[in-house]
Amino acid sequence: MDAEAEYNNRARVPESGAIIAGWARDAAAFRASWVEKELGVAYGAGERERLDLFRPGPGGDWPVAMFIHGGYWQALDRSFASHCARGLLARGVAVAVPSYDLCPGVALRAIVEQMREAVALLHRRGAGRVMAMGHSAGGHLAAMLMATDWVKRGLPAGLVSRGMAISGVFELWPLIGTSVGAGLKLDEAEARALSPALLARPEGAEIHAVVGGAESGEFRRQTRDFAAHWNGTAAELAGLDHFTVLEPLADPGSALVERAAQLAR
Repeated sequence: MDAEAEYNNRARVPESGAIIAGWARDAAAFRASWVEKELGVAYGAGERERLDLFRPGPGGDWPVAMFIHGGYWQALDRSFASHCARGLLARGVAVAVPSYDLCPGVALRAIVEQMREAVALLHRRGAGRVMAMGHSAGGHLAAMLMATDWVKRGLPAGLVSRGMAISGVFELWPLIGTSVGAGLKLDEAEARALSPALLARPEGAEIHAVVGGAESGEFRRQTRDFAAHWNGTAAELAGLDHFTVLEPLADPGSALVERAAQLAR
């Protein structure tokens, strides 16, 4: 297997730069137009430890999903992903969109911890349960949230028992030696310790793993294998690549949004 070719999605999709620029424009327009929102809510002390919270309407009694952006833990922030909340908001689900610190400035393990702190904040603000979802690196982080022992943290068991991983990475060791893995600075032991594919399915967990039908064989394999490992469900979205796979999230009528709303409720 040529791991570089399988996992370097920006090289696989030459128009990825234009697509990501489009995300930034669409996300900014969405933030400007959506009324029920709180921007830059702090879940930690750091500059990037902030989230944006969008609600379907007034009040706080809504199911809550947290959408975690991708960028292989090394790029982007929440400002590129706001519009991914549109479909769920139309179906009555509040959506939190966090930023986090980036590798190699921090260790990947620290990013996992930051996402746990973001969930804890949402719980303190009234969320009885949080549905974790994310794209690419965010799909990995969503799975790590589901695998967290929340009781050890003084929080309810099953706080994050539902999740949707879109084009996620669940086995990290194949990234070692690739251009993507260089900035993660993972050795084999740490890569395996942070791989959801090697973690036991959390009790009561329900995962739906999604991948584009035009993605690499390795991304499609990882999605299938991880969903099977956690007794979840998997789907390939025909014709979509690692970047266009997010397009259905803006459509309240898409099957992807319908499934996400079911999980959030």
